[in-house]
Amino acid sequence: MREDTPAQARIRNTQPWVPLTWLARGARDMLAIGPLSLAHGVAVASVAAVSLWFFHRWFWVLAGLASAFLVVAPVLATGLYALSRARERGEAADFRLLRLTWTAWGARRRSDPSSYWCLVRFGGLLGVAAAGWIMTSAAFVTAFAPAPVREPLEFLKTVMLSEQGWAFETWLVLGGLMAAPIFASSVVTIPFLLDRHVQLKQAVLTSWLAVLANPVTMAVWASLLLLLVLIGFATLTLGLVVVVPLLGHASWHAYRDLVDAEHLPERLPKGQPRSEAVRSEP
Repeated sequence: MREDTPAQARIRNTQPWVPLTWLARGARDMLAIGPLSLAHGVAVASVAAVSLWFFHRWFWVLAGLASAFLVVAPVLATGLYALSRARERGEAADFRLLRLTWTAWGARRRSDPSSYWCLVRFGGLLGVAAAGWIMTSAAFVTAFAPAPVREPLEFLKTVMLSEQGWAFETWLVLGGLMAAPIFASSVVTIPFLLDRHVQLKQAVLTSWLAVLANPVTMAVWASLLLLLVLIGFATLTLGLVVVVPLLGHASWHAYRDLVDAEHLPERLPKGQPRSEAVRSEP
């Protein structure tokens, strides 16, 4: 290995049932942290509720927005990763931690490609992907649905139960073709970037390696993510108040079980104030 080649994290192999333990540990974090954790769920649920009200006459847009939420969710959960990390290390999981986590991206963003700026760059890429899916989904439903789709029942009748049975299946395939690589690219990327001083491409590669090394486990995890998010939306977004922090904290534990990065430099050395760590990033 060349000296300028960054060291790679080691990938652990896990059992298919392990995602259930991630949810259990995530629930413990959520209960221990309390209001600050649930505030993330309230914020996301509020935005989702406004979107539901605003687009309730354009269900094809809602379908795209719900799918896009899964794409950008890893970015929205950044604060939850930071809270779980602090609790794991016996440090204060408070509002100051969240404030510094969300403002530290500006540190050395030009001179250091491994700075917090990489979190923002990756978040922007996921945002572009989400917007692309919303437009693709809307264009497909508008073009191929035999009748206008404005409400859930119309989507059920004209797309899911249409005599042109290929429409719904094709819509699902399109979503899957987009979701699979994004899931593989992001499942541990942002927790890894938050935890260790690594470059974006290194974190994305690690995420792919984790998925390839644990295909069954990650399929179970993806199914649980989808199921719980659907439950959150099915309750008129009220369920997202709990689902969002639960999955955010659980995703931190997924990263910790899947990736062994102890030999890589920490983003924030234990016991060092985050503001000081940000200023001193190499």
